[in-house]
Amino acid sequence: MGKLGKITRRVFLVGAVAVTGGVAVGAYAVTRDPKNPLKPDEGASLNSYVIIDQDGVTVIVPRAEMGQGVQTSLAALVAEELEVPMDMVRVEHGPPAKAYANNKFLLPRGYDAEPPMKMVNTVMEAMPRMLGMQITGGSMSTVDAWDKNRIAGAAAREMLISAAAERLGVGRDQLRAENGAIVATDGTRLPYAELAEAAATMTPPDNPPLKDPADWKLIGKPLPKLDQPAKATGTAPFGIDTRADGMKFATVKMAPRIEGEMVSYDASEAEGMAGVEKIIDLGDGVAVVASNTWLAIQAAEAIRFEWGPAPYGATTDEIFADLEAAFDTEPNITPHDHGEVTESDDDLVAEYRAPFLSHAPMEPMNATALYTGDRLEIWAGVQGPIITQQQAAEAVGLKQDQVTLHTTIMGGSFGRRGFNEYAIYAARVAKEMEGTPVNVTWSREEDMRHDHYRPGAIARMRGRLDGDRIDTFKADLSAASVMRATMKAFMGIDRQTADAMITEGVAEQPYGFPNVLIRGYVPERTPRVGFWRSVGNSQNAFFMESFIDELAHKAGADPLAFRLAHIEGTDAETAEVLRTVRDMANWTGETPEGKGRGVAVTYSFGTPVAEIIEVSDQDGAVKIDKVWIAADLGKIVDPGNVEAQLISGAIYGLSAAMLEEITFEDGKVVEGNFWDHDALRMNNTPDFEVTALALGGAVGGVGEPGTPPAAAALANAIYDLNGTRLRRMPFRHDIDFVT
Repeated sequence: MGKLGKITRRVFLVGAVAVTGGVAVGAYAVTRDPKNPLKPDEGASLNSYVIIDQDGVTVIVPRAEMGQGVQTSLAALVAEELEVPMDMVRVEHGPPAKAYANNKFLLPRGYDAEPPMKMVNTVMEAMPRMLGMQITGGSMSTVDAWDKNRIAGAAAREMLISAAAERLGVGRDQLRAENGAIVATDGTRLPYAELAEAAATMTPPDNPPLKDPADWKLIGKPLPKLDQPAKATGTAPFGIDTRADGMKFATVKMAPRIEGEMVSYDASEAEGMAGVEKIIDLGDGVAVVASNTWLAIQAAEAIRFEWGPAPYGATTDEIFADLEAAFDTEPNITPHDHGEVTESDDDLVAEYRAPFLSHAPMEPMNATALYTGDRLEIWAGVQGPIITQQQAAEAVGLKQDQVTLHTTIMGGSFGRRGFNEYAIYAARVAKEMEGTPVNVTWSREEDMRHDHYRPGAIARMRGRLDGDRIDTFKADLSAASVMRATMKAFMGIDRQTADAMITEGVAEQPYGFPNVLIRGYVPERTPRVGFWRSVGNSQNAFFMESFIDELAHKAGADPLAFRLAHIEGTDAETAEVLRTVRDMANWTGETPEGKGRGVAVTYSFGTPVAEIIEVSDQDGAVKIDKVWIAADLGKIVDPGNVEAQLISGAIYGLSAAMLEEITFEDGKVVEGNFWDHDALRMNNTPDFEVTALALGGAVGGVGEPGTPPAAAALANAIYDLNGTRLRRMPFRHDIDFVT
């Protein structure tokens, strides 16, 4: 790390990791190939994950902290093996580096040795490692770190023991690591800080011994959040908080028809406002530089523009007409086509719809940048730091190694900060303000109206029963391709490719139907889309689990028992999750007058999650009373964090199901703030009860799997309450909710 450009940490409140006087050691066997990115001004660095100095232990967590608790969980994996308590641990994100590239990004289905679209998924999983992509997403942070971080901590421990053995002249078998020190059998205690320099000369073991799970002190136990005190006291340095002497503030005003043309603009009124310093033409919009952010936003609103047309349908109806038309084209992907799928008058047929959605994180898009001619320095919350570094360098005509990126903590993301235009715009603004640090903050409206949205989607479902079992299942799903949008944003390639995200949430479910046809379709034109929490699972699980519920009622079966009968024998873990949530809620299949219960289960990101929702009638309005959640994570680092993430995911899914929607008029997004793209509030958020299982399989994701079942469980509960079958989101169009 060392000196990063010409700005010191003392100048910026949000800055680089200080590693002077320390030793960095890491998972040698896991990360021996990539160049070690840690370059301390003093001391030495063996590898990429652990820094030991006089103040304690710093763990490099190269995944973005956006509220999901990753800094604590991943640090705990290292600390467990290193034998240090959490109160001795500090965490830094670390630099963009191939050493931190994802080894895992997609999980195969544990119950299926031959998953659908195996080749597509294999390529998607291998791509991050091949391209050196350092990505936070897909609920893969803990999955990817489970081995790496424990090996890193164990390697550091073994090197420290070797250093102590050499200093004391005793055998390694007479030493143990304990509470941040190496302790000899005679009671001699050597703190890690005293051994760090000597440990740097030791050869890291290729395969350091890992602790027996029976001896774990941290893993599997509730952990104090390392970032909580700073967040609670308002001292946590989010990207938007970055400050420096001489800083200017800016905002952007972009084409309201996303990816449309800016024909012309008249900034004369804005330029005459006191404190406005510069108007910068960005091609598809402008940036306004001023003495403070609010003034910049006011000045941007004073500019008169002429905008070109939208490259997609001008209205929501036109956009959904394109989705409908896609069903008449060749499928983009067919993950399942087995057995014999025919049509019959006895089939149950249903169509479902889901709207476009904004991510709406509490902290709007922002980045701070300083351009000095031959260097660019950026402070921003990003999910892909290497890609951001590359794109920012290209934007200002520098080489990648001339760009220093500091990844800050984030006030939410949910996939939004996986796309980098806000950091790229900041880099371009900084180049026009050479030598001056500029904090570029988007207004809430600009942020929400220029998102990479969850795709609007349509599902056409058909099913046939044979007694009380599903014999034939057909699902045709139409949605914009997130994979195409990603390739366009990151590689400049705009073409269709097979996209498993169009059908995920349906294709991977362990129901074991004998005759199945699942196809995904993609419209040629669409508003800009991107990764939204749980991606395709979010809307497709609503389609899937609502339709399964309809088939259960057609069969005259209990909805939970109906699901269990199809899943047992296919996936033991998902079946156990269903049984667990059944017992938690004391599900009987019967609800009293004025109450309704619904169930849904979804396998996503390596984790099966089942949810039961209970609702009640409150003078004609629906109130959500309670949500029960059961999930199998395989293995659990921090049960408290798992519970928080499952609840968070469910709240996110319920907010989308009940309230949220992005619509279009004249090619422009209508909604612009929380008053018209609202979420659940404290007064209408239900009680939750969570059981997190660790049945011993592979580590599963947790940040996203709580979202997919929520919408369907709520829809199914409302059907149980009053007989209204909801097939489109948001439900507020058809149901009144208690607010």
